[in-house]
Amino acid sequence: MNHYTTAAKDRVPLVQKAAFGAGHLVNNLLPGSLGIFMFFLLTAFGMDPFLAGLLGGLPRIYDAITDPIMGFISDNTKSRFGRRRPYIFIGAISSGILFAVLWQLSPDNTPMYNFWYFLIFSLVYLTGNTIFSTPLIGLGYEMTSDYNERTRLMAFSQTVGQVAWMIVPWFWVLIANPNLFESQAIGVRRLSIIVGAVCMLLGILPAIFCKGIDATNMEGRVKITYKTLFSNLMDLFRAIVQVSKNKPFMKLCGATFLIFNGFQLVASFSYFIIVFYMFKGDYGLAGNWPAWFSTVSAIITAFLVIPVISAIANRVGKRNAFIISTFISVIGYALKWWGFNPENPWLIFMPLPLMAFGIGGLFTLMMSMTADVCDLDELNNGMPRKEGTFGAIYWWMVKLGQAIALVLGGLVLKLVGFDQNATIQASDTITKLRIADIAIPVITALMAIVVMWKYDLSETKAREIKMKLVERRGEL
Repeated sequence: MNHYTTAAKDRVPLVQKAAFGAGHLVNNLLPGSLGIFMFFLLTAFGMDPFLAGLLGGLPRIYDAITDPIMGFISDNTKSRFGRRRPYIFIGAISSGILFAVLWQLSPDNTPMYNFWYFLIFSLVYLTGNTIFSTPLIGLGYEMTSDYNERTRLMAFSQTVGQVAWMIVPWFWVLIANPNLFESQAIGVRRLSIIVGAVCMLLGILPAIFCKGIDATNMEGRVKITYKTLFSNLMDLFRAIVQVSKNKPFMKLCGATFLIFNGFQLVASFSYFIIVFYMFKGDYGLAGNWPAWFSTVSAIITAFLVIPVISAIANRVGKRNAFIISTFISVIGYALKWWGFNPENPWLIFMPLPLMAFGIGGLFTLMMSMTADVCDLDELNNGMPRKEGTFGAIYWWMVKLGQAIALVLGGLVLKLVGFDQNATIQASDTITKLRIADIAIPVITALMAIVVMWKYDLSETKAREIKMKLVERRGEL
């Protein structure tokens, strides 16, 4: 492995890293809060479970369509403020406001009124969120052209972003606390305003402080107007085809799909195992253990795992760091068999330092490697650079995995015989649930290692590509 010193001009200043991290905190806080609040559609607003399921699924289809479109638009935007920053600023404000508006429901309304209100504003909110998040991801890919600084930038932003997952699990506790709110509905409405305001204030920071590449003289960008709508769609399709032919990028998407899908598929199983295995179905005894489990996991990911992964990647390369971190997570998942112990609840924290290497390593390294892939695309296909399109398709893969996991997670619960109406679950059901909780993420993680085994965009190759691009552009 060849080692290089990052040039001063390629280092991202701390202020910019902090601002970009704030954007990632928002990017985690909004969907995390949305996932928690969705539960209260049933308990606080009396939504039919089937209708609530539709409200969870239908907007995801819309979201999957708008992400690539927004990526293409930001790639081809010409503005004195840059290609991404105007959208991030507008999107942050609209996302924060619309998130609060989305949850101003009342249990006194008819279920169908609440259904249509929530569905319509979900689509409007997701539009604002796409305007914010897709250019934000693209901006991160272009903030530095250095192989190792990209990893440091993504590690910093992921660390800040983990703060959201330290906070979100406690929303359950806050909303259901009668000493804080007169009802769950009031709790949801008021807390959504706080979340929206925080996200709005933090979300504009990347637009103010972060700097992407100078696109003043970037060639190849298409004109986007209503008159060119059809040709723009064809250009978008061609860009997606070019991205899909990028083999290293497809490996990144495949590995991400496997690991994130495996993680999400069993994400709720830990809660069920804590309640029904460790505390015999007694929610009172289970108390805040599930919330602490999630919060401690986020703390370990932020302050232990991500810095270690960043250091490993700088020493042995990103691919090798990914394989190492993923294998460590496999060991962590296996330890859950002994960690979830009814005799000693504190042991649930034992596997976390190892398990956290899975998701912590995934997004830190994959986002850094996607930035390298954007250089390869420019070398092969020329301008304009497609950070927005690459980011949109990558996160579309994440969302696809999440959607599939939500469906398959319920199927697995049914197959193991889980009875949501029973206080005490059958011992055979609990055993099968514990096995699935371990086996599924272990299998998907090992499959991801196989996918990434022949990933060949090394540090040496990435730096060779960078030098060719510098020469082609006529830069010094």
